[in-house]
Amino acid sequence: METVTTKLVPITSDLAAKEQIRFKRDDGDEQTIDHQDVVGVVPTSDMLSAHVVYVEHDEKDTAAPPQIRITSGITSRTTSRTTSGTTSRTTSRTIHGDAPSLDTSDTETHIILSSGSGSNLAINFFEDAVKPALAVLFPKSHKGFHIHQTQSTETILNLTNSVFFPKADKGSLLRIILLSGDGGIIDLINGLLAKPASSDYKAPQVVLLPLGTANALYHSINAGKDNTWGLRALASNAHKPLPVFAATFSEGARLLVDEARREEELPKDHKSQYPILHGAVVGSWGMHASLVADSDTVEYRKFGLERFKMAAKEALYPASGSPPHAYKAKISILKGDTWAPLEEEEHMYVLASMVSNIEKTFTISPSSKPLDANLHLVRFGPTSGDEAMRIMGLAYQGGKHVDDPAVLYESIDGVKIEFQAKEEDPRWRRICIDGKIVRVEKDGWVEIRKEERRVLDVVVAQV
Repeated sequence: METVTTKLVPITSDLAAKEQIRFKRDDGDEQTIDHQDVVGVVPTSDMLSAHVVYVEHDEKDTAAPPQIRITSGITSRTTSRTTSGTTSRTTSRTIHGDAPSLDTSDTETHIILSSGSGSNLAINFFEDAVKPALAVLFPKSHKGFHIHQTQSTETILNLTNSVFFPKADKGSLLRIILLSGDGGIIDLINGLLAKPASSDYKAPQVVLLPLGTANALYHSINAGKDNTWGLRALASNAHKPLPVFAATFSEGARLLVDEARREEELPKDHKSQYPILHGAVVGSWGMHASLVADSDTVEYRKFGLERFKMAAKEALYPASGSPPHAYKAKISILKGDTWAPLEEEEHMYVLASMVSNIEKTFTISPSSKPLDANLHLVRFGPTSGDEAMRIMGLAYQGGKHVDDPAVLYESIDGVKIEFQAKEEDPRWRRICIDGKIVRVEKDGWVEIRKEERRVLDVVVAQV
């Protein structure tokens, strides 16, 4: 791969919302673009002009993927802000000649198109947006990128086991452009952690393009920073470790697949030999886990994010007229080296989160910062359907639910749920690990702790 010289116009956080890129196109007309819509500005070989790569959004459908636009011209940065009633404007010099170098000559790049994620838009988004952007950013080498289209729910895990881990374990530098939801990341993590790593292991770098339903990890990292659906990160050489947690289960726990029509054995931890799954978003039990499990069907997925609200109404307002289920288990919290049990043994919502947002506008853990490796607990007890909806509604208001007296919210190092035969019906013993559903035996348990190993890095957009 060639070395590409590229530049994203720098801004400061207090100006980000109003900063714009102004440039004169080849036809002589001036054009202005919001900075948050800019993917990259790439100088031409003669350094006399630049290719401007940016996105345009459908004003009628804000959930639709943006359209890519590429034009050429001479650019400068203009910033406008109002201070004490007056407007000041600063204009930078043209950006050519001082751009940092993105050196990817020693990197092997793979692109994964998750055809079943979200609304099945990954393939079209790749053809319409990603491929044209890569052609400008990497004019010589983009044709040599390895493209993989998922054929089943096992594709990413199989690729990781057969291609990504062996190369990373020998010290090869990999960059994976992932057009997927959170499930794609989880398959990468679990595949990379399935075997002990050598001392030569080098964490692959992943570029997140949010083509899933909720895209919790992407929105938690990029909230308010750019509006390009991850395309800006394509040209970034900045990356940070992805914090990961381990969920260890008692013997007999099973992974539910194919809309819970089948169950599979979980991988075993090489040290403890207990069943294990790794995640990077949330581990939950109670209402959240039930909603994810009940809505994970082909029929529900047609409704996108609405599927969670539809499942919530069914769970919180049972057709029998009875109150919502009170989930029963012993819960212990780990802080430092000390475990402390909660007094309450009936619950409605128990969730351990490593991210701030489960959805773009659903802030489950407002104290969480991007990639900060902190784990937070959100818990409240049995209540009515109306009260549960009220509390969860506050999460859509910037995470105000954590200030409610009914909610326990705190930073933790781990959480353990022990069922102790308190729940006969297996429906109430389902655990959610980043969208994957595990059913635990009636006298079983699950323990969630932060994982220390650096397994995967996330490429972050340079703003």
